[in-house]
Amino acid sequence: MRTCVAKLVVGLSLVGAAVGCGESDAADTAQTDTEASSTTSEMASTSANPTAGSGGTTDPGSTTTGTAPSSGPATSGTSTEGDSSSSGDPAACPDAPVRTGESVGLQLEFDGRTRNYNMFVPSSYDGSEATPLVFNFHGFGSNAAQQSFFSDLNVDAEERGVIAVYPNGVSNSWNAGACCGVATGREVDDVGFVRALLDEVASTLCIDRSRVYATGMSNGGFMSHRLACEAADIITAVGPVAGPLGLPPEDCQPARPIPVIHFHGTADLVVPYPGNLTGFPPVEESLQGWADRNGCDPESSVTLEMDDVSCQSWDGCDGDATVTLCALAGAGHCWPGQAFCPSGVSSLTVRANAMMLDLFEQHTLQ
Repeated sequence: MRTCVAKLVVGLSLVGAAVGCGESDAADTAQTDTEASSTTSEMASTSANPTAGSGGTTDPGSTTTGTAPSSGPATSGTSTEGDSSSSGDPAACPDAPVRTGESVGLQLEFDGRTRNYNMFVPSSYDGSEATPLVFNFHGFGSNAAQQSFFSDLNVDAEERGVIAVYPNGVSNSWNAGACCGVATGREVDDVGFVRALLDEVASTLCIDRSRVYATGMSNGGFMSHRLACEAADIITAVGPVAGPLGLPPEDCQPARPIPVIHFHGTADLVVPYPGNLTGFPPVEESLQGWADRNGCDPESSVTLEMDDVSCQSWDGCDGDATVTLCALAGAGHCWPGQAFCPSGVSSLTVRANAMMLDLFEQHTLQ
């Protein structure tokens, strides 16, 4: 485990390079890809490198697996938009053999690229009941395997009977607006990818389409916010960590009010809580924007005060789409509840996974 943590520092700390995002980052990102790939393979006891599909371009940052070769759900390589499982009716769910636990290196052809992802299926899953799903997006310079380790979400997914999906970004980055890297510079259609990926997973698993959620770290947090803006028709609620809204506020026009819970360290030097001049907005301003979009009461109220954690919520929202901001005093660029942190000191006062899943369980897509 000591080696795993040491190597993880390399991949996750690279998120600090996100200060300047765009095509000019390509050279730096190429090196990031190399480091992240070697990091992942060293974390794994066994590794497998999925091959690209016919006619596709393999993502440099998303072809390395994190634990073992996949023997999980086979993927068809095509999206199945309009799949019958979209209703969440078990009778309409795919009748396919599924291995519970973690599967890595699963593939999907999308927009001329071979994209891949890891997935965790809880032991309680047997295909007889429509099951909620959480997308968990890695930070800039990181990858799916590292995000699984860093967030520790599989533990909570197992306890709550939730499927967790960890996509890999193009060149270890997501096109999330203000951040980051190659994906932003090349205007990769990551929102479209997530839509296709949901269809793909639903072609092999019994997914409850009314309970699909998103979270992520840093660049992955930015990505969660973008999905809330542009994919609120398929994403029920979001729980970003250390990455606020990266789109211009006027460009964020969700199809419906969407619940948000956001976690951020006040001493974060990578994505500063007060914002910065590179396009990262002040965190409180970002969450106030969500309160306004959701038609919430104009003023927030403190809903949790515990040691170094202070949460404020905007209530009275349309569709009961409450907005919550949890600020962690003195914490850095960290995942709350996890001792390991790539930049600064983490807070163990609350477990972000538990809090966001509590919120997610209260909401279904109408």
